[in-house]
Amino acid sequence: MIQLYHVYKNYDASNPALTDISFNVEKGEFVFLTGPSGAGKSTLLKLLFCSEKPTDGQIIIDSKNTARFAAREIAFLRRKIGFIFQDFKLLNNKTVFENVALPLNIIGNPYNDTKKKVEAVLSYLGIKHRANYKPIAISGGEQQRVAIARAIVKEPAILLADEPTGNLDPALTKDIMQFFLDINAKGTTVVIATHDKNLIDRLNKRFVKLENGKIAE
Repeated sequence: MIQLYHVYKNYDASNPALTDISFNVEKGEFVFLTGPSGAGKSTLLKLLFCSEKPTDGQIIIDSKNTARFAAREIAFLRRKIGFIFQDFKLLNNKTVFENVALPLNIIGNPYNDTKKKVEAVLSYLGIKHRANYKPIAISGGEQQRVAIARAIVKEPAILLADEPTGNLDPALTKDIMQFFLDINAKGTTVVIATHDKNLIDRLNKRFVKLENGKIAE
């Protein structure tokens, strides 16, 4: 599903963000990216989402080399990928329902089907009662669930998440991780960046550890 071959990312010559990264993620696998702040986790997720391009190396997603993609091909690939941003990136001028519906509206999904899918995912995440609220009017944990709902409403083949439990208490962290496990059990490939070693140890999933932009373990 995801293959990286000798991937480098340099923002400047004296401070490479990623150096010689090679690993595979199989279809339906659940993998953690771990390491300290500044290790390159977020940069690697951006490369997988094609919001940035590698300086060198190859990234193969669904048997296609993303480095060769034109803008239209990137947009098409992103239909298969859900991304949960560390800072959520919710639109505060839109309701929870409108935020979650956005990916389906972008691809021209019929309204009635969009309404059905959004209501279903909000109900699944326990925030259907917040559908008409603006994100600024709900709690941080609820905002996190809205971000997850927006990422999974289109039923992506791949789900990427950047520190999705970084600011949550242990009880909410457990709930959020259970949602990811449920999504993975349905066949979605999940890649989660986290610095929480206890979380990784508890779930006993495969991990790739980064240090100073390199694979350490």
